[in-house]
Amino acid sequence: MNARNYNAEMLKLIDGLNGKRPKLLLHACCAPCSSSCLERLKDAFDITVFFYNPNIEDGEYLKRKAELIRFITLTGWAEIADCDHDVNRFYGAVKGLESCAEGGARCAKCFELRLEETARAAKESGFDYFATTLTLSPLKDARLINATGERLAEKYGVKWLPNDFKKSNGYLRSLELSKEYSLYRQNYCGCVFSKTKE
Repeated sequence: MNARNYNAEMLKLIDGLNGKRPKLLLHACCAPCSSSCLERLKDAFDITVFFYNPNIEDGEYLKRKAELIRFITLTGWAEIADCDHDVNRFYGAVKGLESCAEGGARCAKCFELRLEETARAAKESGFDYFATTLTLSPLKDARLINATGERLAEKYGVKWLPNDFKKSNGYLRSLELSKEYSLYRQNYCGCVFSKTKE
């Protein structure tokens, strides 16, 4: 069975828009990951960035949020939606999975929590599509993230934008943009469990 090429699917979908600019709610984890994703999408969609990350500890959360706002203000590539930051939702979602390996069941629950809130918000606010920047990371499983997004798209009745933003040098471009805009880069996903594994 051939693996799906989510990047090719996204490019075909964008090509089929024929100049229309749908509204996209883009879940983002940080400014560096957002940078090349926004650059790639900004000419095809009207984008609102959804910084919903209850997995990220308070001090780190505030630092990442401020940096994302600074980047979006500098580029003008998107709007940003403010979100609540209830870390207890994350702890509740991953209860019993605290000692799982990185990339395992705990991460899958975390992806689902964040993408479900994005799908729900996209539906409530009348967005045409939702997506996430999480697939930019070479450490994240694009198949799992896309499968989760597709399942939630069915549940909420809003379209999922298939993606694998690390493809076509997306991750490399994020490094270049991070340098160009002097973006704060972190070396862990943000949750206390991943930090202790470093």
